[in-house]
Amino acid sequence: MIYAGLIGALVAIIITVVAMNFISAEKQIQKSLEHRYGVSDPQFRRELGTLLGPAIIDGNRIQNLENGGQIFPAMLEAVKSAKASISFETYIYWSGEVGKEFADALSERARQGVKVHVLLDWVGSQKMEESLVTQMESAGVEIERYHPLHWYNLGRMNNRTHRKLLVVDGRIGFTGGVGIADQWSGNAEDPKHWRDSHYRLEGPAVAQMQAAFMDNWIKTTGKVLQGEEYFPKLEPLGEALGQVFTSSPSGGGDSMQLMYLLSITAAERTIDLSAAYFVPDELTRKALRSALDRGVRLRIIVPGKHIDAEVVRQASRANWGELLEAGAEIHEYQPTMFHCKTLIVDSQLVSVGSTNFDNRSFRLNDEANLNVYDKQFAERLEDVFEADLGRTKRITFEMWKKRPLRQRMMEKLSSLLSSQL
Repeated sequence: MIYAGLIGALVAIIITVVAMNFISAEKQIQKSLEHRYGVSDPQFRRELGTLLGPAIIDGNRIQNLENGGQIFPAMLEAVKSAKASISFETYIYWSGEVGKEFADALSERARQGVKVHVLLDWVGSQKMEESLVTQMESAGVEIERYHPLHWYNLGRMNNRTHRKLLVVDGRIGFTGGVGIADQWSGNAEDPKHWRDSHYRLEGPAVAQMQAAFMDNWIKTTGKVLQGEEYFPKLEPLGEALGQVFTSSPSGGGDSMQLMYLLSITAAERTIDLSAAYFVPDELTRKALRSALDRGVRLRIIVPGKHIDAEVVRQASRANWGELLEAGAEIHEYQPTMFHCKTLIVDSQLVSVGSTNFDNRSFRLNDEANLNVYDKQFAERLEDVFEADLGRTKRITFEMWKKRPLRQRMMEKLSSLLSSQL
């Protein structure tokens, strides 16, 4: 009887701890926002730079990189050029050719005296061979795992770092959608090579990207990295206004969603959204419908049959009807997995980075986005969006209504998991 009581108590504790990962103690945004001004209005920028995030800084230069064929060479070139420090945080790091290339480059710089810090998500790096970790540590690389599974931290096991940040010498930064794995290599030429985008940043906003890395480095290690090798004086190098925007459940879990809601609510002409995982909650769908009611053109690109999480696709499709009926265009990318994460509003504002358009990114993960206020950059990404659009299949409201009963049932069941997707 005593043993049965102990087992029952243990089971109750485990259930309680697991439940802590699914229940938020904080108030969440409950009411939709009103359209009061556009993204080019100084008031919009004041609110995003004061109410929610760090200041919006002038003098930045941003380059978009498309697919692994462009992204990985640019990142590796920056790593190999490092003279003082490298700060690298990522969700996915898997073994393979790409993983070996990065391990070799990081190890070589560490052996040359560069201070190399690598922060890997514990869940996302499960497919990484220990030999790569040993190689880097032996060379002097500091490697840490974010929220490794221990009995004393079960209450936060659902909180992962999904941030994708690389900062070299405090002067060059990268963020976007790619993980360190062979799936991202190539040029989206077939289902084995994914479609994705990443961005190279120079200028004063790089310091904000470094601060975003430091946020999780301190949480994980308790160490503060200081000095000119991490935070050098940064001169203006371009003309783009930029802001590195972060969120985490421990520091304002709704801030990323609120940033998206404010941007959608400010739209007056167009919203182009590339979303690897598109599972918006009711409040976000209402904001999108309100934009459509104002006459805003809304176009969304999502993955098609090639997707790494079918349950996400099913949960997404369950709620397409109200958006399609209101006039939204939803397009499924055909050639391969579509992993891009881009929001473009009125050819003025661009938000790119690690954030997916779902509850996991908005409330559960640590995320980081680069917000850019620059018409030329926005128009360049609109051209990329148009090129991606040419490789999609549009789903109409009539097509959505005629989907088979079995598919509807699968979508309904999958949507029950929406809060965790």
